[in-house]
Amino acid sequence: MPLIKTINPENAEGQTKEIFDKMQKTMGVIPAPLQLASVSPLMLKVTWQTIQYYSQHPNLGFGLLSTIRYLVARQYNYVFCTSFNKNILMMQGMSEEDIEKIVGDPLQAPLEDKERDMLAFVMKAIKTPDAVVQEDMDHLHELGWTDSDILDALTHGTNMVGSSILMKTFKMDQTC
Repeated sequence: MPLIKTINPENAEGQTKEIFDKMQKTMGVIPAPLQLASVSPLMLKVTWQTIQYYSQHPNLGFGLLSTIRYLVARQYNYVFCTSFNKNILMMQGMSEEDIEKIVGDPLQAPLEDKERDMLAFVMKAIKTPDAVVQEDMDHLHELGWTDSDILDALTHGTNMVGSSILMKTFKMDQTC
């Protein structure tokens, strides 16, 4: 049972209802982290704006972003988002075998080479931030990634870490 009282989608009103309705229409579900954010109207708005930003990102594709979310969630034993994003990866055509390969080596992801390298960078930074060196940045720049792209991709990953802590703290981390 959650330790915090969220707004149930059926009882949502105003801006919360608008956001929930848009998410339901887009994804067919209101993810638990969005429900958690409903506790704070401003946090819900920021969370929704972040979702919209990444869904329209000019350079970071849906496959890359969902793979980042899956691997970071798995790294942090974030049950809800591991399950949720695994389902998204499978809907994109990945098999169980493909998914297990990328857990062991992000460079095995069925993404473009450039995206695989970004994924590997994000996971390196998530696991061992002190190990990131200028050569890592230079490599991503050589592939055409901008500093903005790099920051956005890593922020997407670090947001999963924060979400994991919030969901676990408030006892909302369950399977979908």
